[in-house]
Amino acid sequence: MLTETNSAEETFEAGRRMGLEAKPGTVIALSGDLGTGKTVFTKGVAAGLGISEPVVSPTFTVVQIYEEGRLPLYHFDVYRIDDPGEMEEIGYRDYFYGDGVTIVEWPELIEELIPDEAVRVTITKDTSRGFDYRRIEVKC
Repeated sequence: MLTETNSAEETFEAGRRMGLEAKPGTVIALSGDLGTGKTVFTKGVAAGLGISEPVVSPTFTVVQIYEEGRLPLYHFDVYRIDDPGEMEEIGYRDYFYGDGVTIVEWPELIEELIPDEAVRVTITKDTSRGFDYRRIEVKC
């Protein structure tokens, strides 16, 4: 599935729709360069799950947990992970194979740990089509 957005609000809405449809155990592998809108998309997923608390990128904490929605959201940013073995220390399996929704930013850094059934979301920007243009590709 391909969605094109032209504002942060539209990118948020694309994420919100995914959150509304998310089932327990969903893992979303979220790829995109810095500044493409991964956190905006994640905020939308959180809203779709009924989470109203502020969603921030867990760049320095690796995982941020939100439990107030219809399903818990586990938001991983693995940009600073040097070795996939570090994920064992975090207890990633409890999140990836639990009853919540897991979003993993920078999944290519721990590719061998991403479940085969993960939803793959790639966000790219093309400034020739406008500063806020985003192309959101979803593969199930």
